[in-house]
Amino acid sequence: MTINTQRRHLMKALPAAGLSFSLPAVAATAPDPWLQAQAIIDHVSRPCNFRKQDFDITAYGAKPCKLTKVQAWVSHEDRDNIDTPAADATDCYAAIKAAIKACNEAGGGRVLIPAGDWFCAGPMVLLSNVNVHLAKGAHVYFSHNPADYAKYGDIDCGKHGKLTISRWQSNDCLNYSPMVYAYGQDNIALTGEDWTAILDGQGGVAFNDAGDCWWTWKGKQKTINSIGQGTTPNFKAGKMSENTENPLNPTSLAAVAPALTEAERVLIQGEGGKWRADASYLPALSEAGVALSKRVFGIGHYLRAPMIQIIGCTNVLLQGYKVQNTPFWQHHPVHCRNLVIRNVYMHSHGPNSDGFDPEACDHVLVDGCTFDTGDDCIAIKAGKDLDTQYGPSQNIVIQNSIMHSGHGGVTLGSEMAGGIQNVFAQKLVFENANWKTNPLNTAIRLKTNMNRGGYLRNFYVRDCTIPNGVQTSPSFYASLPGSPIQSKTVATAAGAIVTFDCDYTPTSDNVRTRPPVVDNVQISNIKAGNVTTKDGKQVSCYQAIVVLGPVASDYNGSQPMPPVLPVTGVTITDCDFGTPVNAAAPWYLYNVKGLTLKNVTIGGKVHNATLSA
Repeated sequence: MTINTQRRHLMKALPAAGLSFSLPAVAATAPDPWLQAQAIIDHVSRPCNFRKQDFDITAYGAKPCKLTKVQAWVSHEDRDNIDTPAADATDCYAAIKAAIKACNEAGGGRVLIPAGDWFCAGPMVLLSNVNVHLAKGAHVYFSHNPADYAKYGDIDCGKHGKLTISRWQSNDCLNYSPMVYAYGQDNIALTGEDWTAILDGQGGVAFNDAGDCWWTWKGKQKTINSIGQGTTPNFKAGKMSENTENPLNPTSLAAVAPALTEAERVLIQGEGGKWRADASYLPALSEAGVALSKRVFGIGHYLRAPMIQIIGCTNVLLQGYKVQNTPFWQHHPVHCRNLVIRNVYMHSHGPNSDGFDPEACDHVLVDGCTFDTGDDCIAIKAGKDLDTQYGPSQNIVIQNSIMHSGHGGVTLGSEMAGGIQNVFAQKLVFENANWKTNPLNTAIRLKTNMNRGGYLRNFYVRDCTIPNGVQTSPSFYASLPGSPIQSKTVATAAGAIVTFDCDYTPTSDNVRTRPPVVDNVQISNIKAGNVTTKDGKQVSCYQAIVVLGPVASDYNGSQPMPPVLPVTGVTITDCDFGTPVNAAAPWYLYNVKGLTLKNVTIGGKVHNATLSA
């Protein structure tokens, strides 16, 4: 395998070059923390600057394509006849690449994708000082064949393809390229004229005779009592997926990490061979300290790349387009500074179709976006296992946006080992438009566990509405043997308006040695409405509040065990959470200290109390 040392060195050099972006965590002590939110907005609102020259992709050989109808998956359960490029469509990959290169070499400008239908069988790689702009009516159909994203990467991994430095669920890897990608660039933009400017990942279009699509690779679903997302498109037991043991992965970590002690190897692998499934094998490589050059996935593996992934970049603008049917996470910026995503419509109902997942980023603004997703609308990340070199996610403002379907509306975690701090969310509408068939699971969500660890501090939410409530039935995750939290008893997967889950899907992680810390969360002026269920009840949720603190019995590391602290400093003020189904127990608390309710109405009753459990 040939490693591009220039890019490898760039990864190591980013912190030294001043891109660690660390700032003091001052929000907790500021007289008005929302003054800091305004300072973040002011800081990131300085516009990117581009030369006034257009580079039209048609000048580099791009030609529009004809479309044909194909039956494809459009969600976990549903299929429809949708447009896809005809078999003889011109591949515009080379033309788009050439236009971006010419624009960059000229000192910058705008790469224009005109109105029309365009087929691109490879990644769109952004370069410094380039704004890739989709005109009104421009629709880019990215190839739905995974093999097309193992052809053009900088790192030749032999039979696994030419791969790209990427992150998959917060672990570094060499993998299929994202469909839109940038690495170590400055002053870049991806923009559209309006929501008729579309980036289409074709995640539900079959790429083989068996009918498999990108989404099939999700494999078996783990949520218990899920609503609207109980199956995976075209997946059946025995098929290869991210959760199926992959015979290409070694039978023992000793093959790739010979320095591990036997005790370390056993802890990381756990019992049996489940750790050899790609989704578990990559985190195991991180826990074992295996170098990036040996974390090779791509062809023969089943880790779906994000649709849009931007790594180690500064001064980034994402604005004005629609993204749909993405193979995996829709937007995944990693270790970026000064990033704005504004007026983007994120629509994908496939597995893990998170809308926007900023990871280890500093100074981020989400403004005026609409989310209709198959997983979390927004999920703030910060590394997993030992991949915490980029530090925390911090100084993030989310405002003036609408959340339709999804798991969590505003979510922190689950991958947050590097910590999350100074996050502000305001003036949001958790619309839950598809509440009858595919409801928003929860509005405000934290998820971590004894593996993902990390900290959350200085999280502020205000002035939000939830007109159609959230899911009105409980969903669960399986608990570990011996846990005081019995499976199918605590609705942490779905059903509460505010969910803090410090025991998130604990059976997924073999190493559980890092207790999370949660402190200083302030939630105010949240108004939830009721909907009429099939049995005629007027309800807004299953329970209003679920706060499940860290579960000490999950710990499986060496002794002495580090402190397992309760969730502290949570204040909920001036809220009306509507009427929960579980009126007898409007909240659930475990390992929580001093949860303060001030003028909080639940089921018509006003609560003023300080609660601990």
